[in-house]
Amino acid sequence: MGDVIVIQFATLDGVVSDPDGRAGTGYGGWAFRFGPGPVADDKFRLGVRMEQGVQLYGRRTWEHFAQLWPGRDGDFAKLMNAVPKRVATRTGIDAAAWPNSAAVEGDLLAWVAGERARRDVVVVGSLSVVHALAAADLVDEYRLLTFPTVAGAGERLFAAGPPADFRFTGVESAGPAVLTMLRRDR
Repeated sequence: MGDVIVIQFATLDGVVSDPDGRAGTGYGGWAFRFGPGPVADDKFRLGVRMEQGVQLYGRRTWEHFAQLWPGRDGDFAKLMNAVPKRVATRTGIDAAAWPNSAAVEGDLLAWVAGERARRDVVVVGSLSVVHALAAADLVDEYRLLTFPTVAGAGERLFAAGPPADFRFTGVESAGPAVLTMLRRDR
């Protein structure tokens, strides 16, 4: 049995939207103000879970990553390009744009529940997907890279929804950011 693991960049005030500034918001770009180091390689400490699991993206996040990762070199880039990737989309994707990618067929929540029964599902960004999974009580763990910035505006990871309790399973410095791992108490 696997876990559904959400990985997100976040600000101190809980904003997760526009970390790279490409959405053009007034608060965007906050994750890259500290250089590329804090967002490079396996800062979320997924290790073998990333290698043996499946990554899940929303369409817009996947399209952006599909432009970036296939042209990168290095061990982490090779891993990102090799792992299976699935995309929650109503409009489809060009699966050839990024190796080992495919659209999720059928109901997203049923697909996640089925995958979770056999391997880890790592949800990368994709806030609408995260909110849908959280509302269905399918998220087991959050791994947040929190940057010492207050955005003041933007979409938040836990903006609305049912109350939930978590326990800290790890907190460590990741350069200027802090990696926080939270497990869902069930």
